[in-house]
Amino acid sequence: MHIHILGICGTFMGGVALLARAAGHRVTGCDANVYPPMSTQLEEHGIVLTEGFDAAQLALAPDVFVVGNAISRGNPLLEAILEAGAPYVSGPQWLAENVLQGRWVLAVAGTHGKTTTTSMLAWMLEDAGLAPGFLVGGVPGNFGISARLGESPFFVIEADEYDTAFCDKRSKFVHYRPRTVVLNNLEFDHADIFADLAAIETQFHHLVRIIPASGRIVANAAETALEHVLERGCWSELEWFNDAAGWSVEVGDAESEAVFRLRGQVVGRVELPMAGSHNRANALAAVAAARHVGVAPVQAIASLARFRGIRRRMEVRGTIGGVTVYDDFAHHPTAIALTVDGLRRREAGGRILAVLEPRSNTMKLGVMKDRLPDALALADQVFCYTKGLGWDAAGALAPLGERGRTTDDLDRLVAEVVEVARAGDHVLVMSNGGFGGVHEKLLTALAARHA
Repeated sequence: MHIHILGICGTFMGGVALLARAAGHRVTGCDANVYPPMSTQLEEHGIVLTEGFDAAQLALAPDVFVVGNAISRGNPLLEAILEAGAPYVSGPQWLAENVLQGRWVLAVAGTHGKTTTTSMLAWMLEDAGLAPGFLVGGVPGNFGISARLGESPFFVIEADEYDTAFCDKRSKFVHYRPRTVVLNNLEFDHADIFADLAAIETQFHHLVRIIPASGRIVANAAETALEHVLERGCWSELEWFNDAAGWSVEVGDAESEAVFRLRGQVVGRVELPMAGSHNRANALAAVAAARHVGVAPVQAIASLARFRGIRRRMEVRGTIGGVTVYDDFAHHPTAIALTVDGLRRREAGGRILAVLEPRSNTMKLGVMKDRLPDALALADQVFCYTKGLGWDAAGALAPLGERGRTTDDLDRLVAEVVEVARAGDHVLVMSNGGFGGVHEKLLTALAARHA
């Protein structure tokens, strides 16, 4: 089968492309604003990319066009497909019908921590010899790739609540029909498609409705919104984490050590390679989910010691003259706060220079702008890139006083960061996009100053 993917460089659609290629299909695709690591992954696997969405791509005549959810009406190629009556399908539906059918799907859902928890869970199964397939919205260090078919019935997937496609406004995860589900947390997000938190709770309820009775839900007891979801109905096994009567985790003798308990009894402890209370909770959820497919907690916990993290999750991009530059995907205020707090706890001796691009659709709308000062409170300096924003970032960050700076000029932002940076500082770059290659620009400017 020849499939041509519209929006192929998104993290999800790029993963679909890799899975289709591994399954023996001919895969081509198109996108705009292409940036690594996804573009690099695709090219390394022989997938031909076309820049842009010219209607002339209709002449490729694939067996089916697979349409990503970033593609909307008015897109030239999509309009040509509709006019021609050419076959098309959404990415999640193609995945469900061609990859997930008949497999034991382990899905990780939630507002935050999906990529990390999915990566940890896939690694636990891999380290236990179960050879799972997976699709992750990032690149796990243990695998070096965001998706693979796997050699067993098990498939681990990051289950996103964002809508499926222009033609299907249900959340992606309802297509996956999982048997094991992690419900990590639930906050308001995606203000471009959801009116309020209750609307997102309804989508999570739809997910819960399709889990079989022998399936298992691993849910975060600290999240009131998840309680609301499960109060609407639960027909499967249910285990709570962050719960003294169920699964719990605590700090050990050192900040990096996590001690895991099940019903109050210690089942293992490990030095986690990733800092922060959120990552301890992510690890706990993964341990609980892995047990459902037969991985003993002691084995899963031991695997965490060999977990290598994920690209763009507190990834060190380089250190010049004692200044370390990090890349992180955080873009929601809660994720920003947790990321800064995790770095502060791990690197208590240095200043944190937070460099933020409010790029997600929700952040561009300014729905959560008033939460940014609190989210960035632990940073010593904040540099916000404002290009494309429709709201007053300087006003929103005013509570930070002189610690907050804004600019719509990327080169100026780089110059300002480098001007104040000194040995021992941690430059924490946070964006869910390419951010104009700011990481390399910073490292280059730091190198020039250091020389």
